[in-house]
Amino acid sequence: MWQIIRNRIKQGYRTSRYPKEEPVFPERFRGRPIIPKSLTAVDMGKCLFNEDDKHVLSSEVFDYSNDYRMAVSKREDLILTGSEMKLASALNKKMRKLFGRSLKLREICAGSCGGCDLEIQALGNVVFDLSRFGIQFVASPRHADGLMITGPVTKNMEAALMKTYEAVSEPKIVIVVGACALSGGPFIGSPEVRNGVEGLVPVDLYIPGCPPHPFTLLDGLLRLLGRLEEPARLRG
Repeated sequence: MWQIIRNRIKQGYRTSRYPKEEPVFPERFRGRPIIPKSLTAVDMGKCLFNEDDKHVLSSEVFDYSNDYRMAVSKREDLILTGSEMKLASALNKKMRKLFGRSLKLREICAGSCGGCDLEIQALGNVVFDLSRFGIQFVASPRHADGLMITGPVTKNMEAALMKTYEAVSEPKIVIVVGACALSGGPFIGSPEVRNGVEGLVPVDLYIPGCPPHPFTLLDGLLRLLGRLEEPARLRG
C-alpha cells in the first residue's frame, strides 16, 4: 500500500492541462498543411499526412506545420486555398444546452485500419482524460447522443452504419474522423468502399488526419460544444 502511494507521489499529475495550456509537439509532428503560393488548393480531407502524399500534390512543394487544430464544420472548409482556415463552429444554442456538459458517443469502425480508433481510444487515458469534459463513449446507440465514425465505409459495413445511425434518438450529432471516413483515404476509388461518410448521413464535425492526434480530436469536440473561446479562424 505504501509503495503504491510513493509511486503515485513520484509520478505526479499526468493529465494534460489543455485547454488552459497549449500542448507541445515534437518537430516531426505533421499538423495543418502549409500552402505555398505555387499551389491553388490542398484538400485536407484526402491528405494522409505523410511524406508520400503524392495523390494530393508534389511533396517537393508541400510541408506541414505543427498546428494540431484542423476540425471543421463543413466539408468544403477542409479545402485550403491560402493561409486562412475556418475551424469548426459550435452547435446551436438548443443543441449546446442538451449536449454541452454531457455528451455520449457511439464509435463505429466502418472498415478502418484501426489507426483512428486507437487515437480515439487514447482519449480515455490519464493524459487526455476525456471524461473530465463530460464526454464518454457508450456501448449502445440507444444510449448515445451521436456517432463518431471511422473508416471508408465498406460495402459490408454500410447497412450496419445506417442501422446504428437510425437507432440513435433525435436530436443527434455525427462526427467523422480520419481521411478514410472523409474521402476514402488510400482506398479512394475502390469498388468495395463508399469513399467515406459524405452523402450517407448528415455530418456535424469533420476531423482530418491519418490518423488524427488525440489533441486534434479533443480540439474538435470542444469546439463543437462551444467550450473553446479562441477565434474560429486561423491565419499563417
